[in-house]
Amino acid sequence: MGRKFQTDIELETKPDFLECMDRVYAWYEHEIIDRVPVRFSAHNAEYNIVDTTNRWNTMKEKWFDTEYQISHFEKGIEGKAFLGETFPVYWPNLGPNVYPCMLGGSVEFGDVTTWAKHILQSPSEYKDIQFTMENEYFKKLEEMTKYALSRCKGKYLVGYTDIHSGGDAADALRGTQELLMDMYDEPEETKKLIEKCGENFGTVFNHFNKMLKDAGQPSVTWINIPSFDTFHIPGTDLGAMLSEDMYNEYILPEVEKEVKYAKHNVFHVDGKGVARHLDQLLEIKEICGYQWVQGMGADEPIMQWIPLIKKIQDKRKGVVIDLKPSELDDFMDAVSPYGIYLCMDVSDEEEQKAIIEKLKKWK
Repeated sequence: MGRKFQTDIELETKPDFLECMDRVYAWYEHEIIDRVPVRFSAHNAEYNIVDTTNRWNTMKEKWFDTEYQISHFEKGIEGKAFLGETFPVYWPNLGPNVYPCMLGGSVEFGDVTTWAKHILQSPSEYKDIQFTMENEYFKKLEEMTKYALSRCKGKYLVGYTDIHSGGDAADALRGTQELLMDMYDEPEETKKLIEKCGENFGTVFNHFNKMLKDAGQPSVTWINIPSFDTFHIPGTDLGAMLSEDMYNEYILPEVEKEVKYAKHNVFHVDGKGVARHLDQLLEIKEICGYQWVQGMGADEPIMQWIPLIKKIQDKRKGVVIDLKPSELDDFMDAVSPYGIYLCMDVSDEEEQKAIIEKLKKWK
């Protein structure tokens, strides 16, 4: 341990914060200090908890209730131990389609997520997309960020929201089936739509990262991996529907632009459909890691994906993996620890401590 981080962050909820950040930075650099990083919560764990509080007229009012959302988060971390590289992070969340809403889109709010309403009748309507910082979603995220920053000192980190740009934003505004047909019927207009959906990403990303930096916070978002530089999670779930040639033509150019904004990029590989584009994504030097989301059912267990994981490791890149405790021994026997960042859905503190001790023996 021993990197000299320029920060005065001290967390009563996480007294070993800087020690854990040493491990995170070793992972960014494809190194290991004493063990691999491990976060004791699973991917999308927050979407498995339904909050039944009901004092609002609409679901949107509930999502937009700044004081309630942050107080609810704070109550959720009271008395909780944050072992391993499990960090207490509040990030303003208005659903996965909040960025398209900043472009004029709309969503339906549910209990734990949102669904996009497809407002574009043709790709040529990209000309009607207008971004403004006065948009109600942008302003609400500002308000939530400021309020959290005013309350977080010594207790938790504050992050920025989930930003889906480029192809996924176009998907939200146009609709998946329609956008896929547009790629055949109106290819040039579709490229302009996707490009238009990406051109304000940097403005949004830089704005909220600056808010965090000005408050002395690291750069962090929903995956809960902090960076004292800048951090982003690019992803193109639409890629699961596309051939290699179509992905390279429509999606990859926007990914290559998007990753220029952050020092540390961890690409969200959402299942085997997106993984078919892994070879191209591995060649993007700005991406330091890949979050592998294996899926359910026949896509489990993790051991069938060992070749994919080793392919990432062979490029000296990191890979974030959800792993069940029952899979840990076989997994440790099968792969090198270098580049591995584990997410394990384990709540029992004694079990967490036992896993941490086991990981120290993984060589």
